[in-house]
Amino acid sequence: MPISPVVFATPGDLVAAAGTTLPSTDWTVVDQRSINTFADATGDHQWIHVDAAQAANGPYGGTIAHGYLTLSLIGPLVADALSVPGASSVVNYGLEKVRFPSPVPVDSRIRLSSTVASANRVPGGVQVAIEAVVECEGSPKPACVAIVVYRYLD
Repeated sequence: MPISPVVFATPGDLVAAAGTTLPSTDWTVVDQRSINTFADATGDHQWIHVDAAQAANGPYGGTIAHGYLTLSLIGPLVADALSVPGASSVVNYGLEKVRFPSPVPVDSRIRLSSTVASANRVPGGVQVAIEAVVECEGSPKPACVAIVVYRYLD
């Protein structure tokens, strides 16, 4: 059963959201097709990501997702955990303190745990910083930790 996101009716309602823990998202599989598609989109075809035969003898025993692929999945996962139906749009504003403590092996399942770190009124909407932790099932360390910043526009 899919998670139920935390809902704030309007961007203005987010201002009081600092400290709100968002629900952990459902698990999402990161498969080789996603990794290859990301490699094609970015031009990053390093063997550790796309060459299963060579990667089998590498440090992880198989291919791993690009760190930036893992990072890019935070946006859709946040959208699963946080809903603001009254926003005219949501735009990426930036990132802070991005780290990749452990790899995401091919066919791993990941999910997002997150907290609203801050939410402040800005011209045209509300800027929200979210402390994001991407967990990789079975790994003792997170795959990615970051503070992602969005603007929810009025």
